[in-house]
Amino acid sequence: QLQLVESGGGLVQPGGSLRLSCAASGFTLDSYAIGWFRQAPGKERKGVSCISSSGGTLNYVDSVKGRFTISRDNAKNTVYLQMNSLKPEDTAVYYCAARIDFCSYFSANYEYWGQGTQVTVSS
Repeated sequence: QLQLVESGGGLVQPGGSLRLSCAASGFTLDSYAIGWFRQAPGKERKGVSCISSSGGTLNYVDSVKGRFTISRDNAKNTVYLQMNSLKPEDTAVYYCAARIDFCSYFSANYEYWGQGTQVTVSS
């Protein structure tokens, strides 16, 4: 069974850090671009960051540039999202998703999705 599993979410104070992981099972990630999306309560799901299958293309939305870093370790079949200087507006459920080769911020372009991990930034 092809699965993506996110982990690493939690409750953190403003200014704190979290590292999210997206681990694949049933398939290898090295041919897939991985996107991170987030969905806050009452809002639509939006793309946050993406890394191409080669790792050569890294994309970030403006609101997270300079604070979030996406990376991949194909040997571990895992993609990471390091989140620093977290703000209350980063609070959301974070999802990872996989599509062949190239990045996209359109969720409909992704084939596989994880179940999501909650990130809450609050004092």
